[in-house]
Amino acid sequence: MSLSKEDYQEPVCAFDSSQWKDKPVVKAIPVNRIIEKLDELYGRNDLPAAVRLADYWIQEARAGNDLSGEFALRNELMGTYRKMGNRGKALENAAAALRLIESMGQKGSISEGTALVNTATVYRAFDMPAESLEFFRKASNIYEAFLKPGDPRLGGLYNNMGVTLSSLGRFDEAIELYFKAIDNMRLTEGSEGEQAVSWLNMADAYYEKLGPEGSEVAVYECCNKAIDLLNTEGLQDDVNYAFYCEKSAPVLGFYGFFAAQEELRSRAEEMYGRP
Repeated sequence: MSLSKEDYQEPVCAFDSSQWKDKPVVKAIPVNRIIEKLDELYGRNDLPAAVRLADYWIQEARAGNDLSGEFALRNELMGTYRKMGNRGKALENAAAALRLIESMGQKGSISEGTALVNTATVYRAFDMPAESLEFFRKASNIYEAFLKPGDPRLGGLYNNMGVTLSSLGRFDEAIELYFKAIDNMRLTEGSEGEQAVSWLNMADAYYEKLGPEGSEVAVYECCNKAIDLLNTEGLQDDVNYAFYCEKSAPVLGFYGFFAAQEELRSRAEEMYGRP
């Protein structure tokens, strides 16, 4: 999950002088520019370069006492290491992000919600679904208190929490959350890729719950909805489109949609190969 400014910087009243009292001088790193560069590297699937860039700027943030800057990059790194399959580093950065929340005095904030979602995703990726679900529940309490319907962070929360519930065999709860995710995502323009992933996650839940024969109709409908969404005109301009294609292709192939699998795989390879 990439961060927006609101995910790592809490609003502060400009006339509140207490924010400056007895606080050390901060030399802030250029977080927005760094994350833009990280997005470029993710778009090329160059994860080692993303790690090097984030590590360099984390050291700069620590030298400048920029806790919010370090927090933003710890969130990025836990996801990067998750994709690389590096359990130790992913968990290390998750723990560091949660410690920074304490240091910044932002317990119960949207920033903590984001860190909890990312941490939950890391725990699920490394086969700790029970712990993952607990982090998701804490994040849900925060997000639902502060975010409005249609906020993409809510859709991401529901989708990822559904995956964790599926891994625990709680398929009805997972399917309910996938529908909730899709309904929320529909309120956001350009969310077709995220919706497609939720439909395919739902297909998996139906398949696991009902078996190959009992789930055939539901799986067919879910896969076709995902394919239609991934073929939405203009979606290929999304920096994350290659990721959606790469993630969706093997799922569609598993359910017999071989032409769609090959087309999406080809699109992902083409986009990752761009300079």
